[in-house]
Amino acid sequence: MNLPLSARNAAYNMLYNTLLLAALPWVLGRLYWRSWREPAYRERIGERFGAVPPQPLGAVWFHTVSAGEANAAAPIIRAFHERRPGRPLLVTTMTPAGSERVRALLGDIATHCYAPYDYPWAVQRFLGRVRPKALVLMETELWPNTIAAAVAGGAGAYLVNARLSDRAARRYARVRGLMAPTLVRLDGVLCQYEDTARRLRALGAGRVAVTGSVKFDAEPPADQIADPSGADTPTWIAGSTHPGEEAVLLAAHRRLRQRCPRLRLILVPRHPARAPEVAGLVRQHGFSQALLSERQAGGNAAVLVVDVMGALAGLYGVADVAFVGGSLDRTGGHNPIEAALHGVPFLMGPARFKIEEIWRRFAAARCCHAVRDAADIADAVQRLLENPERRREEGRRAKAVVAANRGATKAVVERLCAWIDED
Repeated sequence: MNLPLSARNAAYNMLYNTLLLAALPWVLGRLYWRSWREPAYRERIGERFGAVPPQPLGAVWFHTVSAGEANAAAPIIRAFHERRPGRPLLVTTMTPAGSERVRALLGDIATHCYAPYDYPWAVQRFLGRVRPKALVLMETELWPNTIAAAVAGGAGAYLVNARLSDRAARRYARVRGLMAPTLVRLDGVLCQYEDTARRLRALGAGRVAVTGSVKFDAEPPADQIADPSGADTPTWIAGSTHPGEEAVLLAAHRRLRQRCPRLRLILVPRHPARAPEVAGLVRQHGFSQALLSERQAGGNAAVLVVDVMGALAGLYGVADVAFVGGSLDRTGGHNPIEAALHGVPFLMGPARFKIEEIWRRFAAARCCHAVRDAADIADAVQRLLENPERRREEGRRAKAVVAANRGATKAVVERLCAWIDED
């Protein structure tokens, strides 16, 4: 017997909350495990279950996840503040790295705390102390209980800079009874590209517009990091790497050093807390290594391991070629625009589903390279190092792609201000 739609949706919601409750021991265990590797996870645990300091009434609550999302959201939040200077702002994250970035980038205009896990009781406790005017979610942060409770409490709910890969859309379609009511509750959705807009409409989203990716509006950091080698050393950089990727990159570096003994690799793990682990892996591969925090020791090292938060955007500027991580594993690829801003041609692995539309724009301009393994990486880097004119031309094309795709931040803020004022 077929259940009515409302009954099916209620069943999905009950199943979701039952699974959440069953997962609580795993959530606590994972939090403990991460705190063993990153001690900052031991701090402010109560906030993750809604016990946050009281906030000014009527704040606009922006939710990001980690450092990358906080970096992308910061220009939107600052531009929103310039248009609505009297409106209190709260920015939440889920990771300590994200917390650091929010405080560094937005600490003068916004407060920060961790967002609650999506348990109904934790969300209600959180909202009892925050009482926001609006909830603005970044990219793909669709938490059913959080959105439902915020809307029930009178807040407008918006998703901005939204992206949804085909793979994620297929997963959401399998739980349409949970996701469709969540999307319907959103008062507005601003998508990076039309492919995401199409998928979200098919899943049930109502008011949807396309504004482009705000990541193209990034600027090179004002406090440019000086070349840690202190010399004109041929250099390639691997940014935002994950476990498993570093071994492949070090194997490529071994091949490259056979052809260019002076070549240096700057290795930037996605999470700086992994730097000691990565440094140990470098030593296992037989390379001399140094840490960025000990710059004076890094001049002659074959591999410089970056153990400093927020350094990657500046370090791209001292490299000749870049590899962008999260693309050799199942992460789906990290942001290549930071490399392109400096006019640096870049490589990525086959897993690019999180940034596919961005990748296509660079691929159409012929300033990026798809690689699969250590041999591919070594060959691509070597070709670019041996041909400075080609490298410079690809760098010019990469910067042109960034320039041609700017303007999303202004469009997002204008639409968001209008929606919030209207609601």
